[in-house]
Amino acid sequence: MNALSVTPVQLLAGLGVVLVLLLVWRAGARRAKATARAARSGVRLASLAGRVVINAALIVVVQWVVVTYRGDGWLLLAVLVVPALFASYTLTRALMITTYEPRRGRGERR
Repeated sequence: MNALSVTPVQLLAGLGVVLVLLLVWRAGARRAKATARAARSGVRLASLAGRVVINAALIVVVQWVVVTYRGDGWLLLAVLVVPALFASYTLTRALMITTYEPRRGRGERR
């Protein structure tokens, strides 16, 4: 059997290579996380807009059916009042935001 011999220069070179690989891997992970975060924010806006349009269309269709086929008084009232309550609640919450608190960076305290 041959004994494995490693010189101090080879050991330091090997540790340097491992360190460089670790740093490159971490930088790639950070870059990938930032890219994913940017993609999610764009998708969120499109997804929200799509949900709003679909829900609005659903409410309009239900209201149109009830109004067209002459639902009784209570059904007509419910079909018109319930979406109005949801809309007024949403608008009230959206308009009552009074402060903006930016996101904190790493290590920042309140």
